[in-house]
Amino acid sequence: MASFVTEVLAHSGRLEKEDLGTQISRLTRQVEEIKGEVCSLISKKYSEFLPSMQSAQDLVTQVDKLSDDIDLLKSRIEREVRRDLHVSTAEFTDLKHQLERDSVVLSLLKQLQEVSNFSSTFSVLVFSTAIEEYNCALTERKYVSAAQRLEEAQKCLKLVKYRKCFDLKILKSLSMEFTIQKQNILYHLGEEWQKLIVWKFPLSKDTNNLESCLQTELHLCTEQSQKEEKTPVPPISSVLLAFSILGELHTKLKSFGQMLLKYILRPLTSCPSLSAMVDTQPNITIIRFESVVTDLEHPPPSEVFSKIRLVLDVLQKQLLDLPLNNDLENEKTSKITLAEMLGDMIWEDLSECLIKNCLVYSIPTNSSKLQQYEEIIQSTEEFENALKEMRFLKGDTTDLLKYARNVNCHFANKKCQDVIVTARNLMTSEIHNTVKITPDCKITVPDLPSPDEDNKLEVQKVSTSQYNKVMNLEPENTLDQHSFSLPTCCISESVKKLMELAYQTLLEATTSSDQENLQKLPQLAAIHHNNCMYIAHHLLTLGHQFRLRLAPILCDGTTTFVDLVPGFRRLGTECFLAQMRAQKGELLERLSSARNFSNMDDEENYSAASKAVRQVLHQLKRLGIVWQDVLPVNIYCKTMGTLLNTAISEIIGRITALEDISTEDGDRLYSLCKTVMDEGPQVFAPLSEESKNKKYQEEVPVYVPKWMSFKELMMMLQASLQEIGDRWADGKGPLAAAFSSSEVKALIRALFQNTERRAAALAKIK
Repeated sequence: MASFVTEVLAHSGRLEKEDLGTQISRLTRQVEEIKGEVCSLISKKYSEFLPSMQSAQDLVTQVDKLSDDIDLLKSRIEREVRRDLHVSTAEFTDLKHQLERDSVVLSLLKQLQEVSNFSSTFSVLVFSTAIEEYNCALTERKYVSAAQRLEEAQKCLKLVKYRKCFDLKILKSLSMEFTIQKQNILYHLGEEWQKLIVWKFPLSKDTNNLESCLQTELHLCTEQSQKEEKTPVPPISSVLLAFSILGELHTKLKSFGQMLLKYILRPLTSCPSLSAMVDTQPNITIIRFESVVTDLEHPPPSEVFSKIRLVLDVLQKQLLDLPLNNDLENEKTSKITLAEMLGDMIWEDLSECLIKNCLVYSIPTNSSKLQQYEEIIQSTEEFENALKEMRFLKGDTTDLLKYARNVNCHFANKKCQDVIVTARNLMTSEIHNTVKITPDCKITVPDLPSPDEDNKLEVQKVSTSQYNKVMNLEPENTLDQHSFSLPTCCISESVKKLMELAYQTLLEATTSSDQENLQKLPQLAAIHHNNCMYIAHHLLTLGHQFRLRLAPILCDGTTTFVDLVPGFRRLGTECFLAQMRAQKGELLERLSSARNFSNMDDEENYSAASKAVRQVLHQLKRLGIVWQDVLPVNIYCKTMGTLLNTAISEIIGRITALEDISTEDGDRLYSLCKTVMDEGPQVFAPLSEESKNKKYQEEVPVYVPKWMSFKELMMMLQASLQEIGDRWADGKGPLAAAFSSSEVKALIRALFQNTERRAAALAKIK
């Protein structure tokens, strides 16, 4: 009844303003109450799922009802304002503004309510839909699609966990459902994998047994599956891509790689009579072994490389070169390189097998066969290049090729071991087994090469016939041919063989020295230097330590080994000094491309000079790393200081020789010098622990004599005439300690124009 009366009054134009204000206040209060309830509901994070949904729906109903009441009031106010505009315009306008503010708040509450409802249900709906689609795809053996749907479900599950929108029991249920479905598809994929990749083993799993190896087979099924997705995909490709989407491809390939290494590749590297055979049948490829008669104890490297290439080539074509994309639907081309993945997993173990079972036994035991080993090095390079083409290996040189190329070192180690073992056996053999020697007996030794043959020195040869025509130089009285021969007697057979071994060993040592490597490789030169110093150090006291243990005739102080110390020290020093000279030559050669540091305002000249300086610093840093923790700290610092001093001296000499240096030239020369000044101390890193190197980097002037001169040169490139005069200080300043008066005058003439001030400054330089 009250509503009817109010309506009549409103239409008659006599609506009380107090009644309208009361209704707006009531609506405002209700809006604030609902706003508080919505905020409270959101803050609870849906602690109870179903009750929260019901509460949210109730709030939506209340909000809708309030929205309708507000719209009704707005229309009534607008009608009333138009009727009674001149009576109470201000009051009705205020009420209208208050109502509009309430409308804005109510609109925001609606948006919050919608977002809250969406967040609480969307993730679960998407998860449920993804699981349903996953089950359908799995039933149809569409493994790629099933894996993609399961991946979507996992993303939804992570989102729900992150927002913490649901009760813990619901989260556990969703997580358990996801885990069960993932294990389910992995089981089915495993079943498919076992049908596509089939291993056949004998009853005995002993891979060292030849008969067991001959019964081992690997079957690769290549039959096309039913049409999946948009295009037909080989089943093995579908299975591998599904594994990749689920994050299990690495584990599956690793397991396959270990079995491949154990049952196929490793036997091929150790058994010379085994050969790999590939049997191609419809829809299947079989890798098996066959036995070949051979007398070899160890397989030749080239044959082993060929066998392994055959196996990997089959795997590359049938398994490792399949078109796998992470996203077939969106046609993204993030391709998975299976060959590279498998190579990363097994190459380290495979190369170790090749070295231990094959390359070790191919190292020659005689220096005359070292040249033939080049064929093995070449076959190793070809083997690695072939694997790189198959993308089984990356571009870097591996340990396998490094081992093959370091044949001289391996030969020397092997030869030393053989000689020591042989000499020990001879020295411990029976002394009473004797042989008779006569003055005519000689140890058969090949002719030694000329000392100058390797150095290719030209030796002047004079014809003996020319001398015969002039005079006869033969002495009238000659010695007997047996003058320096041992008289006839019996000696132990072991001693005779020991001397033959000594001659043969010395012959090989003189013809197959490692001199070339010592000159080319800085680290080897440093190690050789340390080796010689180590031996010399122990030779000083070796005789004294064993003085009481030697035979009485050797205990009189004559056996001291001290006489060998200078020879070993000289051997190590000369080798390292030769390496130093080679490094100095490289530094000077790099700086020769700097175009004398002239005309630096020209971009090409400045670029060439900058490149030369960078190359010098790079070479010094590389040497610092190579010799780090190898050379003693004091020798390391002296060595790096000498090389850096060589570079700085060359730069100083080139700059001081310039006759004209413009302002721009000076600025650019200063920039180049500052680069050396900033990065030069960094080459002093004798220890691998960086914090301990700071001490030596602060002592650069101690090890680089020209360091302070270099700093003074930089000062002059940026200084004024007055500053130069102050640092000269009548021949007593730091500039005078670094440069002579003539050098300073030449720099002043190059840097400054001919003015009275320059003439005055030159007059002070005496």
